[in-house]
Amino acid sequence: MNGRLIAIGDIHGCHLEFAELLDRIGPTKDDRIVILGDLVNRGPDSCRVLDLARGVKAVALMGNHELRLLKYRRTGDLKYAKEHDLDTFGKLRPQDWAYLEAMTLTFEEKELNTVFVHGGFLPGEPWQRQQAEVVTRIQVVSRDGRPGKRSAMPDAPLWADLWGGPPFVVYGHTPRPEVYKLKWSAGIDTACVMGGYLTAYILPERNFIQVKARRAYYP
Repeated sequence: MNGRLIAIGDIHGCHLEFAELLDRIGPTKDDRIVILGDLVNRGPDSCRVLDLARGVKAVALMGNHELRLLKYRRTGDLKYAKEHDLDTFGKLRPQDWAYLEAMTLTFEEKELNTVFVHGGFLPGEPWQRQQAEVVTRIQVVSRDGRPGKRSAMPDAPLWADLWGGPPFVVYGHTPRPEVYKLKWSAGIDTACVMGGYLTAYILPERNFIQVKARRAYYP
Protein backbone atom coordinates (compact mmCIF):
# COMPACT_ATOMS: atom_id res chain seq x y z
CA MET A 1 0.00 0.00 0.00
CA ASN A 2 1.47 3.32 -1.09
CA GLY A 3 0.86 6.27 1.20
CA ARG A 4 -1.34 6.45 4.24
CA LEU A 5 -5.00 5.62 4.69
CA ILE A 6 -6.58 8.35 6.82
CA ALA A 7 -9.99 7.89 8.43
CA ILE A 8 -11.76 10.97 9.81
CA GLY A 9 -14.71 10.85 12.22
CA ASP A 10 -17.99 12.77 12.18
CA ILE A 11 -17.38 16.39 11.11
CA HIS A 12 -20.97 17.71 11.28
CA GLY A 13 -20.31 21.03 9.57
CA CYS A 14 -17.24 21.92 11.67
CA HIS A 15 -15.23 23.28 8.76
CA LEU A 16 -12.60 25.15 10.82
CA GLU A 17 -11.69 22.04 12.79
CA PHE A 18 -11.68 19.94 9.61
CA ALA A 19 -9.33 22.41 7.90
CA GLU A 20 -7.05 22.44 10.95
CA LEU A 21 -7.00 18.63 11.08
CA LEU A 22 -6.08 18.41 7.40
CA ASP A 23 -3.32 20.94 8.01
CA ARG A 24 -1.95 18.83 10.87
CA ILE A 25 -2.11 15.62 8.83
CA GLY A 26 -0.56 17.17 5.72
CA PRO A 27 -1.99 14.69 3.19
CA THR A 28 0.15 13.93 0.13
CA LYS A 29 -0.93 12.75 -3.32
CA ASP A 30 -0.24 9.15 -2.24
CA ASP A 31 -2.53 9.33 0.80
CA ARG A 32 -6.19 8.36 0.75
CA ILE A 33 -8.78 9.97 3.02
CA VAL A 34 -11.98 8.24 4.10
CA ILE A 35 -14.56 10.34 5.97
CA LEU A 36 -16.88 8.18 8.05
CA GLY A 37 -20.17 9.94 7.27
CA ASP A 38 -22.12 12.76 8.94
CA LEU A 39 -20.14 15.50 7.22
CA VAL A 40 -23.20 17.73 7.42
CA ASN A 41 -25.78 19.20 9.87
CA ARG A 42 -25.58 20.68 13.36
CA GLY A 43 -22.31 22.62 12.91
CA PRO A 44 -21.60 26.01 11.35
CA ASP A 45 -21.07 25.30 7.62
CA SER A 46 -21.84 21.99 5.92
CA CYS A 47 -21.10 23.37 2.45
CA ARG A 48 -17.56 24.39 3.38
CA VAL A 49 -16.96 20.92 4.81
CA LEU A 50 -18.07 19.38 1.52
CA ASP A 51 -15.81 21.79 -0.41
CA LEU A 52 -12.82 20.71 1.72
CA ALA A 53 -13.69 17.03 1.31
CA ARG A 54 -13.88 17.35 -2.47
CA GLY A 55 -10.64 19.35 -2.45
CA VAL A 56 -8.70 16.45 -0.91
CA LYS A 57 -10.57 13.89 -3.04
CA ALA A 58 -11.91 12.19 0.08
CA VAL A 59 -14.02 9.08 -0.12
CA ALA A 60 -17.07 9.96 1.97
CA LEU A 61 -19.23 7.24 3.49
CA MET A 62 -22.96 7.54 3.99
CA GLY A 63 -23.98 8.65 7.47
CA ASN A 64 -27.48 8.70 8.91
CA HIS A 65 -27.60 12.49 8.41
CA GLU A 66 -26.81 12.24 4.69
CA LEU A 67 -29.26 9.35 4.35
CA ARG A 68 -32.06 11.43 5.90
CA LEU A 69 -31.36 14.39 3.62
CA LEU A 70 -31.41 12.19 0.52
CA LYS A 71 -34.65 10.50 1.61
CA TYR A 72 -36.30 13.86 2.23
CA ARG A 73 -35.12 15.13 -1.15
CA ARG A 74 -36.51 12.06 -2.93
CA THR A 75 -39.84 11.93 -1.12
CA GLY A 76 -40.58 15.40 0.27
CA ASP A 77 -41.81 13.56 3.38
CA LEU A 78 -41.13 15.55 6.53
CA LYS A 79 -40.92 12.36 8.62
CA TYR A 80 -37.34 12.06 7.30
CA ALA A 81 -36.36 15.62 8.24
CA LYS A 82 -35.27 17.14 11.53
CA GLU A 83 -34.90 20.87 12.13
CA HIS A 84 -31.19 21.08 11.27
CA ASP A 85 -31.84 18.90 8.18
CA LEU A 86 -34.10 21.58 6.74
CA ASP A 87 -31.49 24.27 7.40
CA THR A 88 -28.84 22.23 5.55
CA PHE A 89 -31.29 21.21 2.84
CA GLY A 90 -31.84 24.81 1.82
CA LYS A 91 -28.11 25.48 1.49
CA LEU A 92 -26.82 22.45 -0.43
CA ARG A 93 -25.77 23.14 -4.03
CA PRO A 94 -25.99 20.77 -7.02
CA GLN A 95 -22.38 19.65 -6.55
CA ASP A 96 -23.14 18.87 -2.90
CA TRP A 97 -26.11 16.68 -3.79
CA ALA A 98 -23.95 14.87 -6.35
CA TYR A 99 -21.36 14.21 -3.62
CA LEU A 100 -24.03 12.87 -1.24
CA GLU A 101 -25.51 10.67 -3.96
CA ALA A 102 -22.08 9.15 -4.65
CA MET A 103 -21.50 8.11 -1.02
CA THR A 104 -21.09 4.40 -0.34
CA LEU A 105 -21.96 2.52 2.83
CA THR A 106 -18.56 0.91 3.39
CA PHE A 107 -14.94 1.11 2.29
CA GLU A 108 -12.73 -1.97 2.51
CA GLU A 109 -8.92 -2.14 2.58
CA LYS A 110 -8.23 -5.86 2.16
CA GLU A 111 -4.48 -5.44 2.59
CA LEU A 112 -5.10 -4.20 6.16
CA ASN A 113 -8.11 -6.48 6.82
CA THR A 114 -10.01 -3.29 7.70
CA VAL A 115 -13.47 -1.99 6.84
CA PHE A 116 -14.71 1.57 7.33
CA VAL A 117 -18.38 2.37 8.02
CA HIS A 118 -20.44 5.12 9.61
CA GLY A 119 -22.35 3.35 12.38
CA GLY A 120 -21.22 -0.25 12.54
CA PHE A 121 -22.44 -3.78 11.89
CA LEU A 122 -24.77 -6.30 13.42
CA PRO A 123 -22.48 -9.04 14.79
CA GLY A 124 -23.04 -12.56 13.48
CA GLU A 125 -24.16 -11.50 10.00
CA PRO A 126 -22.00 -10.92 6.89
CA TRP A 127 -21.09 -7.23 7.00
CA GLN A 128 -21.21 -6.92 3.20
CA ARG A 129 -24.95 -7.66 3.11
CA GLN A 130 -26.20 -5.35 5.86
CA GLN A 131 -28.66 -2.62 4.93
CA ALA A 132 -28.18 1.15 5.04
CA GLU A 133 -30.62 1.53 7.95
CA VAL A 134 -28.43 -0.82 10.02
CA VAL A 135 -24.90 0.27 9.12
CA THR A 136 -25.59 4.01 9.32
CA ARG A 137 -27.49 3.89 12.63
CA ILE A 138 -26.51 0.92 14.82
CA GLN A 139 -25.10 1.68 18.27
CA VAL A 140 -26.32 -1.19 20.46
CA VAL A 141 -27.81 -4.65 19.99
CA SER A 142 -31.04 -5.67 21.75
CA ARG A 143 -31.53 -9.01 23.55
CA ASP A 144 -33.32 -10.38 20.52
CA GLY A 145 -30.50 -9.31 18.19
CA ARG A 146 -31.95 -6.12 16.73
CA PRO A 147 -29.86 -2.99 16.09
CA GLY A 148 -30.79 0.05 18.16
CA LYS A 149 -29.82 3.45 19.55
CA ARG A 150 -28.04 3.96 22.87
CA SER A 151 -30.70 6.41 24.00
CA ALA A 152 -33.54 3.92 23.38
CA MET A 153 -31.76 0.93 24.94
CA PRO A 154 -29.26 2.29 27.49
CA ASP A 155 -28.61 -1.15 29.02
CA ALA A 156 -28.07 -3.00 25.74
CA PRO A 157 -24.50 -3.95 24.76
CA LEU A 158 -22.64 -1.87 22.20
CA TRP A 159 -22.33 -3.63 18.85
CA ALA A 160 -18.53 -3.15 18.99
CA ASP A 161 -18.35 -5.01 22.31
CA LEU A 162 -19.93 -8.02 20.56
CA TRP A 163 -17.90 -7.75 17.34
CA GLY A 164 -15.27 -10.51 17.20
CA GLY A 165 -13.82 -9.73 13.78
CA PRO A 166 -12.35 -10.10 11.29
CA PRO A 167 -12.36 -7.56 9.76
CA PHE A 168 -11.17 -4.72 11.95
CA VAL A 169 -13.85 -1.99 11.79
CA VAL A 170 -13.26 1.76 11.94
CA TYR A 171 -16.48 3.68 12.58
CA GLY A 172 -18.04 6.94 13.79
CA HIS A 173 -21.65 7.80 14.69
CA THR A 174 -21.54 7.09 18.44
CA PRO A 175 -20.06 10.22 20.08
CA ARG A 176 -17.77 9.66 23.03
CA PRO A 177 -15.28 11.83 24.94
CA GLU A 178 -12.40 9.71 23.65
CA VAL A 179 -11.56 7.08 21.03
CA TYR A 180 -13.15 3.68 21.74
CA LYS A 181 -10.44 1.23 20.74
CA LEU A 182 -10.97 -2.52 21.04
CA LYS A 183 -9.20 -5.54 19.56
CA TRP A 184 -11.39 -5.56 16.44
CA SER A 185 -12.66 -1.99 16.16
CA ALA A 186 -12.01 1.71 16.69
CA GLY A 187 -14.79 4.24 17.25
CA ILE A 188 -13.50 7.69 16.34
CA ASP A 189 -16.52 9.98 16.74
CA THR A 190 -15.17 12.12 19.57
CA ALA A 191 -18.03 14.63 19.51
CA CYS A 192 -16.41 17.59 17.75
CA VAL A 193 -19.70 19.38 17.15
CA MET A 194 -20.53 19.07 20.87
CA GLY A 195 -17.25 20.69 21.88
CA GLY A 196 -15.08 17.56 21.87
CA TYR A 197 -12.45 16.61 19.31
CA LEU A 198 -12.26 15.85 15.60
CA THR A 199 -10.26 12.64 15.28
CA ALA A 200 -8.29 11.06 12.46
CA TYR A 201 -7.00 7.48 12.52
CA ILE A 202 -3.89 6.99 10.41
CA LEU A 203 -3.10 3.60 8.86
CA PRO A 204 -0.99 1.53 8.56
CA GLU A 205 0.81 3.03 11.61
CA ARG A 206 -2.45 3.13 13.64
CA ASN A 207 -1.88 6.60 15.10
CA PHE A 208 -4.57 9.05 16.15
CA ILE A 209 -4.46 12.80 15.44
CA GLN A 210 -6.97 15.11 17.11
CA VAL A 211 -8.06 18.72 16.92
CA LYS A 212 -10.04 20.31 19.76
CA ALA A 213 -13.33 21.95 18.83
CA ARG A 214 -13.30 25.73 19.08
CA ARG A 215 -16.57 25.54 20.99
CA ALA A 216 -19.71 23.44 21.38
CA TYR A 217 -21.87 24.15 18.33
CA TYR A 218 -24.65 21.73 19.24
CA PRO A 219 -25.96 20.78 22.69
